[in-house]
Amino acid sequence: MLKYVDSDIVFQEIPDEVTLAVNISNCPFRCSGCHSMHLWKDIGEPLTVDVIDGFINKYGGAITCVCFMGGDAEPDGVAALSRYVHERYPGIKVGWYSGRSAVTNKDEYGSFDYIKLGPYIESLGGLDNRSTNQRLYRRGTDGRLIDMTSRFWKLP
Repeated sequence: MLKYVDSDIVFQEIPDEVTLAVNISNCPFRCSGCHSMHLWKDIGEPLTVDVIDGFINKYGGAITCVCFMGGDAEPDGVAALSRYVHERYPGIKVGWYSGRSAVTNKDEYGSFDYIKLGPYIESLGGLDNRSTNQRLYRRGTDGRLIDMTSRFWKLP
């Protein structure tokens, strides 16, 4: 069962979106240097469609995207919530920050408008570092993933 620890409105996780970020616990990756080590534990409240409805109703039209931060222990559950958001709230985009290195087929990412892939490797830095192994993709109209990681980099 997916569990969430907290949520917040953020402006940097998905470029050009006002994002409701939902922090999901029980991360299986446990990356060295992780800034969210509390999410390694199986803690929090169940993340259900009723909880998602509550979040979206609370923020009304203020958000343009819901981003699931984690959930790698139950990717099918995250994908199901993504499909729910798209069906119930067609104007809201959905993202997933995953620590996975890759997706193997379209079914794994087809319900997401955005997906961040890659475990955090401290020596390579996060998305704002040009040497990062992590990548943020947006799904194009043809279903292909388009790398948009450079949007996080500062101009030289």
